[in-house]
Amino acid sequence: MSRMTTDASVRARRPRRTGLYATAVASVTAAAVGLGVLAGTPALAGPRGAAPVVTRAALDPALVAGKGAKVAFAEQEAENAVTNGTVIGPDRDAYTLPSEASGRKAVSLAPGQHVEFTLPARANAITVRYSIPDAPGGGGITAPLDVAVNGTKRSTMTLTSQYSWLYNQYPFSNDPGAGLLHPDWWITECSCVPAETTPAPVIDKPYRPSHFYDEQRLLLGRTYRAGDTVRLTVPAGSRAGSTVIDLLDSEQVGLPHVELLAANVWAFGADPTGRRDAADAIDKAIAFARRTHLKVYIPPGTYRVDRHIVVDDVTIVGAGNWYTKIKGREVALDKPAADGSVHTGVGFYGKSAAEGGSRNVHLSGFAIEGDVRERIDTDQVNAIGGAMSDSTIKGLHISHTKVGMWFDGPMKNLRISDSIIVDQIADAINFHTGVTDSSVTDTFVRNSGDDGLAMWAEKTTNARNTFSHNTVQTPVLANGIAIYGGTDTTVSDNLVADPVREGSALHIGARFGAEPFAGKLDVTGNTTVRAGTYELNWNIGLGALWVFALDRSIDGADIRVTGNDFLDSTYNAVMLVSDWAVKDQYVIENIHFKDIRVDGTGTSVLSARAAGGATFENVDARNVGAVGVNNCGSFNFPATGSEFTLTDLGGNDGDWLAPWLLPNTITCDDRPEVVPPPAPGAW
Repeated sequence: MSRMTTDASVRARRPRRTGLYATAVASVTAAAVGLGVLAGTPALAGPRGAAPVVTRAALDPALVAGKGAKVAFAEQEAENAVTNGTVIGPDRDAYTLPSEASGRKAVSLAPGQHVEFTLPARANAITVRYSIPDAPGGGGITAPLDVAVNGTKRSTMTLTSQYSWLYNQYPFSNDPGAGLLHPDWWITECSCVPAETTPAPVIDKPYRPSHFYDEQRLLLGRTYRAGDTVRLTVPAGSRAGSTVIDLLDSEQVGLPHVELLAANVWAFGADPTGRRDAADAIDKAIAFARRTHLKVYIPPGTYRVDRHIVVDDVTIVGAGNWYTKIKGREVALDKPAADGSVHTGVGFYGKSAAEGGSRNVHLSGFAIEGDVRERIDTDQVNAIGGAMSDSTIKGLHISHTKVGMWFDGPMKNLRISDSIIVDQIADAINFHTGVTDSSVTDTFVRNSGDDGLAMWAEKTTNARNTFSHNTVQTPVLANGIAIYGGTDTTVSDNLVADPVREGSALHIGARFGAEPFAGKLDVTGNTTVRAGTYELNWNIGLGALWVFALDRSIDGADIRVTGNDFLDSTYNAVMLVSDWAVKDQYVIENIHFKDIRVDGTGTSVLSARAAGGATFENVDARNVGAVGVNNCGSFNFPATGSEFTLTDLGGNDGDWLAPWLLPNTITCDDRPEVVPPPAPGAW
């Protein structure tokens, strides 16, 4: 896992004020006024298209009201738009284009074909989520996509697959022709260990393609009104044999933010065109701001930064994440760093915890665009890293880094809010090691390459942290929200949709060397949809909520799962499991389910594959595909019944918790038949 090394911050000094501010204020005001004319042009009338279908995580917004992040954009799925292309999906099997699409459907366009969206509200900006093929030998291609509004061409986007298309086993490869990275691992394709099998199995290539999608944002240059149409067309002769459009987000972006009394990076030589490296200029602005107790302001523009910017006791403000972009290349190091990194890249890093960490860091209003195309876990190529106590991060847009934000504590009192993190090679946010009294709220995550939001209490426990009102969509690998150990944790009012493989929407895991769960763990008011993936190593489906005792028992915390909605679960709504090798050592108990709604399961409401027990109160279920409780316990099948005990506290409707199942009837079906449930509806 990632570590961090940085140079020590410069000690703050206080010089006399100079004439620097007049230049900074004048230059940024001129830029803001110029951009404001573009964004604020009055809307003109245009032809009206078909009625728009606005969704949240491909659902009717009424089904998820009050859940997830508050976002400025309206989401429209391509399969609900007007097209002469082909709708692909639904499909929940990994390694397919529809399986990684929002809602498990998308539209495939051949050259000359289009998909047309009708704007549901005023908008001057769009985001397009798409996939185009890889180059035959890997490395990606580029291809055009024409954007027309009301029949008039506005722009041609240059799509790329340079940040997508991974192959093979963990930690994956960019080479579609590569042989197995781990021939000594057991794989499902042959139900064997290839290196120990004679004759050697033939494994199709490319092997396990994944991480297909990327997204781009575009300012339209003026404001259009509700009812106007946005048509995306693949030009004839496109290099991409097919262009898959998953969705379009549209929004009204306001004028650039102007910070008048600040250390403006232009005054220190930062190039807003991106041609010259701006890292040293930003460092100088930070040092000056610390001495003078000012903010650092980064005006509209694209600033090239190919290394870490070390931040401590500083406020850095951009003009808004549509306007201020910090963009960097991934740079190979001459020799590996002490932490194992072989690359560096754009990022804002607090000092390491070993150096005392950073404090009073406030970052807001800009985008960070990385250049990470492969997963190297030792690399420090995250957008935000290090240790930051008593700090805030707000209104950022992060793409194409390894991890959006990875924090190595001990550290405390970090507040992350109102940010968007997309297209990561690994996690979106991870609170790792000794993070306390911190939170993530109103943050939107899409297309993470590992856990969307994670708390990992490795070696030093995390405590009193909260993930609340966040949206996590289409994590390609692992879980939407994962909690690995920790004390007094809250996961509330989040919306998690469409995990793709080897994970769940919500995960409680005693694994990866995490410290024990202690105090209370509240999993409250969350909604999951189309969740619960196929676990390759076990050859079974997981629950939308997956509780896993691998390294130790989960029995030291009061775990409350309250007021959650599990919608359209691919397999089970809830799975409680211990690994086979430790099934007689570890238990899962002291977990309480209350006021739960389960609408649709491919198999059971509850799959118990561990010793222990749980209580159930007011758990209502409908459209259940198999027996309500699949109780295998620890697979010893004693005459006294399963090693897992269910306690009925009343009010459990839908006949899923029938009296004959209580307290510990063995109903074990190791791989039950999956019955796809109907789409969820109003309760």
